[in-house]
Amino acid sequence: MLLNLHVRNLALIEEQEVTFGEGLNILTGETGAGKSVVIGGISLAIGARADAAMIRTGADYALVELTVQVEDERTRRFITEEMELPLEEDGTLLIQRRIGEKRSGCRIGGEGVTLAQLRELASHLIDIHGQNDNQQLLHPARQARILDDFAGKEVLQCREEQAAHWQRIQSLQEELEALTLDDRERARALDLASYELAEIEEAALRPGEDEQLETDYRRMVNGQKLSEAVAKSREALEGADGGVQEAVGRSLRELNSVTSYDEGVQGLVDELAEIEDLISGLVHDLSAYEDTLSCDGESFAQTEARLNLVNRLKDKYGGSIEAVLRYRTEREAEIERLSHIEETRQALADELAGEQAAAATCCGKLTKLRGKAAASLAEQLIQALQDLNFLDVRLEIRVTPQEERMGTTGWDAIEFMISTNPGETLRPLNLVASGGELSRIMLAFKSVISERDETPTLIFDEIDAGISGQTAWRVSQKLGQLSDRHQIICITHLPQIAAQASTHFLIEKGTENGRTVTRLQELSPEDSDRELARMLGGAGLTEEALANARQMRREAREGQK
Repeated sequence: MLLNLHVRNLALIEEQEVTFGEGLNILTGETGAGKSVVIGGISLAIGARADAAMIRTGADYALVELTVQVEDERTRRFITEEMELPLEEDGTLLIQRRIGEKRSGCRIGGEGVTLAQLRELASHLIDIHGQNDNQQLLHPARQARILDDFAGKEVLQCREEQAAHWQRIQSLQEELEALTLDDRERARALDLASYELAEIEEAALRPGEDEQLETDYRRMVNGQKLSEAVAKSREALEGADGGVQEAVGRSLRELNSVTSYDEGVQGLVDELAEIEDLISGLVHDLSAYEDTLSCDGESFAQTEARLNLVNRLKDKYGGSIEAVLRYRTEREAEIERLSHIEETRQALADELAGEQAAAATCCGKLTKLRGKAAASLAEQLIQALQDLNFLDVRLEIRVTPQEERMGTTGWDAIEFMISTNPGETLRPLNLVASGGELSRIMLAFKSVISERDETPTLIFDEIDAGISGQTAWRVSQKLGQLSDRHQIICITHLPQIAAQASTHFLIEKGTENGRTVTRLQELSPEDSDRELARMLGGAGLTEEALANARQMRREAREGQK
């Protein structure tokens, strides 16, 4: 549930904070007061496209913050386990979106996230419906998704199975197309693969060999410098004048001669003895290493030639010895495939036929499941539409299998057919519904699937477009029923809908310090009556208008019982 909205420097809003309640939250106000800015702020906070033009004039950035209460246990696990984001012990979560001219960012629970992560989380928490969403209802793909969502888990699992079959079918078809070579092309491909394989095998590469060769080559190239340095080092230790080794020996002999006078000298003697051994060993190691530095021209030429060969193969086949060896394996498989192309083609064709048969079975199952769900959904939609003042409505959801349409979601063509007036034949939804009818039809869909829809907060922007009178009452009652299962936030111009409010907000435009600002405040029951009276019309706020407003609110409350 959406608990709080905080907006700073967004359009005409300098700073505004709104606390929403459970049930039906209604936003009203004069045309142009800025109602859409509030819904726009929520949209931005859940990942809508942002533009620097949204920033209030004179400000460096705009900030939108949502505080939500996450009650569903699965959504909590999704946040903490899959998204690895923090969640307060009481289930509250802060969502922040900062929009700047140069730098913007999103944070969830205080941690930086990508816009994609923000949208993914928001899809579990808030669902916004505007006029554009109503238009999407006319698209066959949207209608198909609605039916599948209504059908439930079995259809969704079957769709996943079909998607896997279809992906494998596409892959097998590509492999078969790659095998459509004539004999000349196949011979060329076979010759090339055989040449490359022979070249790699002849080299007999060993993992890590290139690194050892590089080390050996570097040592050979710099052999003279190494020999000079080692010789000078050895001479310093055992030079003609005795060097360090002789000096340590003399020191050891001197101390040995006086050990009987003081026991403390023995420790120094032991240390010098160790040093003498270390120097002796080091001189021996230097001599041995010096012997290894001798390199004849033939050894150098062999090392250089081998290194060049290894580097050429690496450049040609993958950049590393491991990659070259993998390429060798691929060439072996390619030779096997080209040498037995007919058998390979037949094996792929057999596997493709099997996948197509399995996909056809899956598609048939989807058709049956959708057909069953379509009858139930149509029946419930008709009842919901009648509740919304479609007095003589007929609706049919057609599920037509078309094998040539097979794809990731099956092969069904799904079409919503409707007649909203007596005597009219059933026609596709996009050829019948007006703007006002679409708003009501969308509301009917939401009311039917709301029992299965786990999104806690539903937002309706101008659900009242193109309706009035008794129809407006019906829509308001349906919104009230929907608010029993979801938190609803709704912008409206109609008093019939506003009268249903559990919490009523007024949005006004005013002037502060010479600048236009938008303000939003929660109304008391008395203030709500006055706002309803204003919406009912009239030149002024009369007692008759207030009485009508109070009566409207009483009727709304009685209808909710």
